Amino acid sequence: MPAETRTQNQALAELIELLGAAVVTEGPDLERTAKDSSRYFPTGPPLAVVLASSTAEVSTALAWAHRHRIAVSVRGAGTGLAGGAVGYANGLVISLERCNTIREIDPVNRLAVVEAGVITADLDRAVREHGLFFPPDPASVEISTVGGNIATNAGGLRCIAHGVTRDAVAALEVVLADGTVLDTGARTRKNVAGLDLTSLFVGSEGTLGIITSATVRLKPVPPGRPRTFRASFDDIQSAGEAVTAIVNGEAQPEVLELMDAHSVQTVEEFYPSGLAVPKAAVLIGQTVGHEAEQIAHQITQLCEQHGAVEVTVAQDDTLLEARRLANPALTARGLRVSCDVGVPVGELANMFRGIEALAEQHGRAITFVAHAGDGNLHPTVEAEDTPEEHEAAERVLDDIGRLAVSLGGTLTGEHGIGAVKHHELPIQLSQAVLDTQRSIKQALDPHNILTPGRAI
Repeated sequence: MPAETRTQNQALAELIELLGAAVVTEGPDLERTAKDSSRYFPTGPPLAVVLASSTAEVSTALAWAHRHRIAVSVRGAGTGLAGGAVGYANGLVISLERCNTIREIDPVNRLAVVEAGVITADLDRAVREHGLFFPPDPASVEISTVGGNIATNAGGLRCIAHGVTRDAVAALEVVLADGTVLDTGARTRKNVAGLDLTSLFVGSEGTLGIITSATVRLKPVPPGRPRTFRASFDDIQSAGEAVTAIVNGEAQPEVLELMDAHSVQTVEEFYPSGLAVPKAAVLIGQTVGHEAEQIAHQITQLCEQHGAVEVTVAQDDTLLEARRLANPALTARGLRVSCDVGVPVGELANMFRGIEALAEQHGRAITFVAHAGDGNLHPTVEAEDTPEEHEAAERVLDDIGRLAVSLGGTLTGEHGIGAVKHHELPIQLSQAVLDTQRSIKQALDPHNILTPGRAI
């Protein structure tokens, strides 16, 4: 037996002795937790997965990995699209899916304390029993975890009204690379004691520590019944101009989404909902509060002023559900060579125009959906399922990233950099910024075991 293999077996035996049945070394759980929902795949099987049920087990696992210099990937529900949770060959996967307890709901202070593996929609349903709701609302809300959303600073449909996940996080429980458990933040609205470590860990994609629980902020459920609205456009630039007008207007929606014609057609093919396929694009949104219907009509009137050819206001969530089904529909069609970029809202029309030019330049169809109200787009490039086709599609996505940055935007608004976009970082970040980020990682993770070679 080679010395390296013997050493690995000895280390693994130690881990099993420490954590017992929580350690999985073969079978479906190992295969399942080694992947996420991205197009990035493991280069080889991980040594083991720890199905952690507590912060103490995460701490023990990390201390073990730190001693043995073993690469660690962190996984919640595996819904990530950037390859950040994919296992390393001969590495350790720490899964938080069993850390799924809502520890506390505090209606008086509008807070909840939740473990990282709690499903986002489950938290929202639980706090609604107290007349409150959890603002972050990614399209994957029914399957993604709170911890995963925090780790990527996910956005979602309600960002235009309530901000991103960071805005809903008051405090964190984090396990550092050597197993040290760290508590950051406070339950108060104001807190300037020391550096803002909470914000540092939000969006760090598992590179600085593992988030095991969070104290999150809640908001009162708006009164009255929500209204949804739809506005169809015959050209994509007019839709972008309408979004800019809405965002800068007095009538504000809680949700403002865009789907191009191809994405609407794909949803209707795989999950028929009755949504009419527009010539170019459709804006879908929601308004809340006692004046929800009035606000919805004001917004659709504004859309008509900017070229909308058909508008609708309704009392159900069918329109929003169609938007949430866009990713599953594209997946069902095999269109998963996609990315996530963001631009200032005022640049949306230019971004749409630029994407059309790239589609023509590369000779490939590009479809997209967008959290239009905050300028976050999710383009998908059509490609056959071959390595050559995927490489060609990746080059298109790189150009889309460059386009977004040239318009004052970002390579990713909510999915994260992960492994898929790591090579693109120099497009947006200077060497000084990259060096600073990596210096912070070196201070917190001196052996570089946490999600190495990804995110930063």
